Amino acid sequence: MTAPDELRLLPWAGPDGKPCFLSTDDSGGHMSRLADNMESVQLGRATELLDQALAMLADADTEPDDLRLLAKDLTGALRDTLRLAASRGHRLAAPD
Repeated sequence: MTAPDELRLLPWAGPDGKPCFLSTDDSGGHMSRLADNMESVQLGRATELLDQALAMLADADTEPDDLRLLAKDLTGALRDTLRLAASRGHRLAAPD
């Protein structure tokens, strides 16, 4: 679990693309719940995009512009998922 003096990497970036952090010892607080909800939404979106990618790649008639848009969306989902993995990994590695 996260120690009270550690920061949680949030699942979104700030206005300049810089990471955002939360400092709290209340995992049930409003911002923690908001971050948990956003993580859930991001993972759900990544799952939907993966299913869409598999279908589009199996279709020989998929237009190149559609594939470019898919690649852009997948890149964003991968970025979000990696941020989430880093955040959760950091919290798991924290000493009890």
